[in-house]
Amino acid sequence: MRVVSLVPSLTEAVALTRPEVLVGATDWCNHPAGLDVARVGGSKYPDLDRVRALRPDLVLLNEEENRLADADALRAAGVPVRVTFPRTVPEALTQLGELVAALGVAGEPDWLRAARRAWAAPPAPATPRAAVVPVWRRPWVVLGRDTFAGDVLRRLGVTNRYADHPERYPRPALDELRARAPELVVLPDEPYRFTADDGPEAFPGVPAALVSGRHLTWYGPSLAEAPGLLTAQLATAG
Repeated sequence: MRVVSLVPSLTEAVALTRPEVLVGATDWCNHPAGLDVARVGGSKYPDLDRVRALRPDLVLLNEEENRLADADALRAAGVPVRVTFPRTVPEALTQLGELVAALGVAGEPDWLRAARRAWAAPPAPATPRAAVVPVWRRPWVVLGRDTFAGDVLRRLGVTNRYADHPERYPRPALDELRARAPELVVLPDEPYRFTADDGPEAFPGVPAALVSGRHLTWYGPSLAEAPGLLTAQLATAG
């Protein structure tokens, strides 16, 4: 079996489950450390000629991270594809279980069992808070409705001020963000790399939590660590 992954979190899942089948990944696939496979460009604009040249039996994509046109082009070339699109933690765990089965693995790997245990009883929040959750700036882009990251936060006691927005990733002006009167601003380090000096200053007087974007947005082995790590990072906000 030969697998090419165009989704960083799924690359990590395959690499920790059946590393011998993984033959290609994107330039952004940086977990696990030292991953040594052919690179096929970015998630949004992969080199499909390179993908096909690897003779994959399966290419992994995500409806949000990759382009439908690329999935269609691979299908038209006779390449089997698997497209994921989890919007909740349970959906992610289900789709990961289905991926493991598609890889021909009997039973579940340790990381998936650990992820199921971690999310079966995540840490109880000390104080539930309503937040805005930017994922980009210049322009500002925030989590809206039906996002995986929004569900992760909700399960950890953080409600999203934009959860009822008609768009999944609205682009409100900064004044509008402030007018939502958030009790917390959650700033991940990817896709935009928010830092202590880049992000919190835009929300004066609002507690800011700098969190791991990988643990907030990736669905894969990082799910096992996510509840504990994110809870600790959220607790650092004043």
